[in-house]
Amino acid sequence: MTDLFYSDLPEDRQPVIIAARRSPIGRAFGTLGAIEPQDLAAPVLQSALADCNADPNTVDDIILGNATGGGGNIARLSGLPAGLPVSVPGVTVDRQCGAGLDAIVTACHLVAAGAGTLFLAGGVESTSRAPWRVSRPRHANDLPTFFGRARFAPDDIGDPDMGVAAENVATRYKIDRKRQDAFARESHRRAVQSQKNDVFCSEIVALETPAGNVITADECPRDDTSKEKLARLPPVFVAGGTVTAGNSCPLNDGAAIAVVTSRAHARQCGTQSGLAFAGAATAGVAPDYLGIGPVPATQKLLEKHPDVTLDAASIIEFNEALAAQVLASLDALKIDEARVNRDGGALALGHPFGASGAILVTRIFHQFRNKAASDNDLALAMMGIGGGMGLSAAFRFTTFS
Repeated sequence: MTDLFYSDLPEDRQPVIIAARRSPIGRAFGTLGAIEPQDLAAPVLQSALADCNADPNTVDDIILGNATGGGGNIARLSGLPAGLPVSVPGVTVDRQCGAGLDAIVTACHLVAAGAGTLFLAGGVESTSRAPWRVSRPRHANDLPTFFGRARFAPDDIGDPDMGVAAENVATRYKIDRKRQDAFARESHRRAVQSQKNDVFCSEIVALETPAGNVITADECPRDDTSKEKLARLPPVFVAGGTVTAGNSCPLNDGAAIAVVTSRAHARQCGTQSGLAFAGAATAGVAPDYLGIGPVPATQKLLEKHPDVTLDAASIIEFNEALAAQVLASLDALKIDEARVNRDGGALALGHPFGASGAILVTRIFHQFRNKAASDNDLALAMMGIGGGMGLSAAFRFTTFS
């Protein structure tokens, strides 16, 4: 496989991220529960574009990930109320939990290919406003039946719910209940501390609800999470199992957007710093063990891009769908869990499926800016994905002077 160094491309084809913003993350049917998904995304689109002084008329496309929506094209539906010109198109992608990160990676690839100069990419999810799913009867006298989610794989291969797959991973990779609970407790502790220190303020776009309430903070981090409370929670997916509501992510609403362009265009916008795309990889695994997907995806990324190494990464953002899956993947990759999600992860902050990967990138963008990073500092974003997949992406802090 040929090594690819994006920094070797001409500057008008080197993909960079020059702005990234996100909404607060709300619990399903909570603070953001009455806001339609396009109205979650539109203010974030506006803010991200305003942050970098880019001309809306020069946007080549809006690329948004979404997993639980009712079809259609949420990217186009979000771009129009955001005030973007009708000439700016939109496309929606669905790689389930990885959709938001995949949207950003796709935009980076388009810039690198010379297929465009400026993209708004990310994801949006409202589990609160997601439509009910109903299967059409096969016969005229049959009643329709409701179902919870789309299929990810055929039954003969395995199509478990996320929690059941996490139990499979916990059993195979020997991730016990005590360790899962401890990881979840630490995620909440870090997230609560970060909220108290106003760490998230620069990345969050305040949203107004239909009732006129202004939401400025993530809803789910709990400062009362304790070892004892987590230990009292029963398993929720498999009798006698180890995966509980406490060491699993909640259901959530939220949106996140990154502005992807070329290094040459970033200079034209007057942007001082951002993220340089350093590569990405996806990989498949058995759907019964879907949470281990980040392992082959990361290994593939490292093989494709020898300049990217785990030891060199100063920031690692790993989507915490379920503690068992994260811990099994970190063990397999030999990554110390203390290095991961230093401001808390999805177990505490929440996991709005189609937006979560874009939230990881937004977190990386603002962590680098807030800590006065050095040129070429490396960050990684990693995700397990429904259906048995993983997606990992690498970014470097960069200046445009």
